This record gives sequence, structure tokens and C-alpha cells, in this order.
Amino acid sequence: MKLRQNHPIEVAAAKAGMSRASGYRISKDPQLPSQRAQPRGRRRPDPLEHIFDAEVVPLLQSAPGLRPVAIFEEMLRRHPDLSPGIRRTLERRIRAWRAVHGEEQEVIFRQVHEPGRLALSDFTDMGALDVTIAGQPLDHLLYHFRLPWSGFEHAHVILGGESFVALAEGLQNALWSVGGAPSSHRSDSLSAAFRNLDADARADLTTRYDALCTHYRMTPTRNNKGVAHENGSIESAHGHLKSAIRDALLMRGCADFDDLDGYRAFIDEIVGRRNAARGKRIAAERSYLQGLPARRTTDFEEVIVTVASTGGFTLRRVFYTVPSRLIGHRLRVRLFDNRLEVFTGGTLLLTLSRGRARANGKHDQVVNYHHVIHSLRRKPMALSRLVYRDKLFPRQEYRRAFEALIDRLPEQQACKITVELLALAHDRGCEAELASALSRVLGDGGLPDINALRGKFTPDAGSLPAVTVQSVSLDSYEALVKTVDATGVSA
Repeated sequence: MKLRQNHPIEVAAAKAGMSRASGYRISKDPQLPSQRAQPRGRRRPDPLEHIFDAEVVPLLQSAPGLRPVAIFEEMLRRHPDLSPGIRRTLERRIRAWRAVHGEEQEVIFRQVHEPGRLALSDFTDMGALDVTIAGQPLDHLLYHFRLPWSGFEHAHVILGGESFVALAEGLQNALWSVGGAPSSHRSDSLSAAFRNLDADARADLTTRYDALCTHYRMTPTRNNKGVAHENGSIESAHGHLKSAIRDALLMRGCADFDDLDGYRAFIDEIVGRRNAARGKRIAAERSYLQGLPARRTTDFEEVIVTVASTGGFTLRRVFYTVPSRLIGHRLRVRLFDNRLEVFTGGTLLLTLSRGRARANGKHDQVVNYHHVIHSLRRKPMALSRLVYRDKLFPRQEYRRAFEALIDRLPEQQACKITVELLALAHDRGCEAELASALSRVLGDGGLPDINALRGKFTPDAGSLPAVTVQSVSLDSYEALVKTVDATGVSA
């Protein structure tokens, strides 16, 4: 039409690249075909005509969070003659109504990350991967650390729930692994760690977290409780890391590991591969990180306990046995995520595996039969109704032996033989070998013979070498002193 202003129709059509007939047609009606088309009307009656404005809209206004499927089910209940096929129509109509009349939604503001400025920490549940240790399910979390600019990651297996101890241990491992500290650190609100704590305990936990960050010259920050997207740079990374672990488990062909150390090494290898792919960017960010302090700070909780006459102490609803010589003593216990270190004064006495209270709230026990066997030998019948009897047996073979003995012998005799088996394992240091022998005996349908086993695992006096120690004459020392004086060599 612009060319038509200065040229005949034939010339204008040729210059526009169309036929002469099209030129004459357009000159008569310059409207586009899409503008001439009439809107298509409804091909069937509107099934929501009488109920949407009258019933659906009031529901949407009174309860903005109501799901469309709930409204659909309510409409079917109110109007049984409605066809179930209207569900998609209703959902589209609700979506269109909310686009015009709905509430304002929260906006996600993407952030620009600077190297060396921020690190993020969070915990993620690993239960969906069905990891087992020696055939037993492993209930655990994964502590996840990330530098958002370079993508550096660190992961640490956590056996308990979210806690300050788990955060402190995982965070420090991550910082020492990357070789520096950012200027600020963001975590979630630690709501799981705060749960069931009184105001004083919460204040103490906050103080310890602030002190941890101060030690590494980081500014501590937390996202608002229940607002996961404020930690979005690590929340989304959770899914990628867990997908990589899931793929590695599938390629491995088995999710069972011999021990916890093997599983930790497996996680470290996966995270190491992911960091290697970002090696250049991680190396670039290291130059922006602050230097690390001379040493780590505390990543444990310290509690004072008193050893009761039962040969142990109870801490966080878990009973721990200790050597009976400590009965009545006050001990200082350091709680780590996977262990307890027991001190008297400044002396480390022993390290215990950390137990966890049961999910139903009942107490649990961490028992070492070496701690109580000397007393149990004097009172073997105590085994019959012992609270922690199942935890006393170091291996399943000992438990099976007790069950076989209690089924076929008087209770007193069964308890005495079982205690003697434990005492034999303690005295001779043959726990594993004795367990193998018990397995063979029980497999043949017999009962353990304590005298035969004692003879098998007791050293034969005839096979022991005779050692003769000759006394040294004191005159030889006098001769040695004279020799030193004569040669001038210092003794």
C-alpha cells in the first residue's frame, strides 16, 4: 500500500513480490485476513455458566489457597448432574480468574554472587537412597556446604539430626578443605536444633554459632524460618548432589557398605569429582578467601555427668557403660556427632560410640561388656532380666547361644554359661574366634560346652616357652663405670 502511493497497482504489486490479482484485491480491502476473521463462538453450552460466578468465585475469595481439585469435588457434591469431564475446564477458568483477581505472590529476587563473599550451609535428608551399613539401614543426614560463586562443595555424613555440633564439625571440615573462609556464612534457622530448647538454651546455641563464625572472621547470617528459597543457591544443589549419589549407587550395583568409613569415602569421592570439574573457578575464588586461623575451634558440646552405681551414666536419653572404677566420679563428656570423649580433669579416659534415643522417645543403651563382665560373673542371674541384655552381646552368635541355652537348660545354668562365654572372650581376647566356634556348634544343633571351649582358647602350659632370668652381679656396673671414666665417653 505504501508503493501504491507512487506507482500503479501492477508496479506496486511486482515491487512487493505478489501477483497483480493480489494487488487489486488488497487495494479494494486493505484489512489483513486475521482481522477479517470472525471470532468462533461456543460449540456447546457453558457447563459452568450458572455456578462459576455464583459458587466458585465466592469460594476463591473466602479461601484463596483452596486447590482447584477441592473445588471440583465440592461442585460435584453440590451438583450431582455435572459431568466429571468439566475438571480441566474448571481448572483453566480458576487459573484465568486468579490471574486477574488473585492475590499477589512472593517474588524471587535472583542475586549476583561475588567471589569470596558468601558460603552456605544446609542439611538434607538421605533416607530415600536406602543406604545400609552391613545390612542395617543407615538413618542419616548429609551436611552440605557450598560456595555459590565457584560451586565448591563439601558434604559430611551426619548420624544424628540437625545440631550445632553437626554444623560446627561439617563447616570447619569444609573451610579447611577449601583452604580459606569467606566474609559471611549463611545457614538455615537451625529450627531443628532449637526444637524443645528453652529460652536460655536457645540463646546459648546462638552465642556458640556466633562465636564459631567470629573465630573464622565470618559474618553469621540466617535465612528466615520456613523460607527455603533464601538458601536457594544450596537448596537446588541438594537435588543435583543427591542425584549424583543415586546414580553412583546404581552404577555401583549395591547401596550396602561394609562400614561407615567406606560410605564416607564413597561420598567424598563423588564430591571430589564434582569439585574437580570446577577446578579453575575454585582456584580463582581461593585468592579472595580469608586466611584460616592457627587452629580449629570447638565442634563439640561439653557436659558434666556422674557415673551411677549401675556402672554408667545417662546422657540425652542414652545409657552408656564405663569401667566400674569410675562409679561415683564426675566426668566431663564431649559430645561429637558420632562419638563421646570422656575426660576426668584434663585426662582423656576413653572414647564411646554415640547412641541415639529411639524414635518413639524410649531410652537406648550403648553397652560394652568389658566394662561389666567382672561384676556379672559374680551375679550371673542378673543377665536374665537385665535392661540392656540385648545390647550386652558383642555379636549375634552370643545372643543366639543364650537363646538356645535358655530354651533347653534351666534358667540359672543358661545364664551362668552365657556369662562364662562372655568372660572367656574378655579374658582371652578371642571374641571373634569364639563367635565362629559358637556358630559352628549352634549350626550342628548342639549347645556350647564351656569346659571344651575354655580348653580350646586357653593356652597350653606345655607349649609355653620357659623363660629363665639370670640376676646380674652389681660388680658389672662398677666395671662399666670404670670403663667410661677411662675412655672419657659420656654414659
